[in-house]
Amino acid sequence: MAQVSVTINGRTFRMACDDGEEDRLSGLARRFDAAISQLRGSFGEIGDQRLVVMAGIMMTDQLSEAERRLQAAQAEVAAMKESRDTVLSRTDEIEHDVAHRLEAAAVRIEALADALNRKPGDDPDA
Repeated sequence: MAQVSVTINGRTFRMACDDGEEDRLSGLARRFDAAISQLRGSFGEIGDQRLVVMAGIMMTDQLSEAERRLQAAQAEVAAMKESRDTVLSRTDEIEHDVAHRLEAAAVRIEALADALNRKPGDDPDA
């Protein structure tokens, strides 16, 4: 376990984290400290505990909004995938229909070509 010193609201705290997570923990602490500083700038000195609670609620609100937006984006992606699947299915149907019609046209063209190549008096069944 790694140890990291972080400063929040002017106080230094020693925190444990998984190896390799030190920079992430330091960044999170800086972000939380910035939220406290923002609130202190807006409300002045209202008490450390109250500032920390307000910062926690503010960051939880931001997290909640991010989760809501993520869910909306996931729903949009799911709808787009469904639309894509519908379009791909319809494309397959159209390709099959076009291939069938081309085959039928080729058969008719061959029959016309045979009819044009026959000499008068030739047996049509020969």
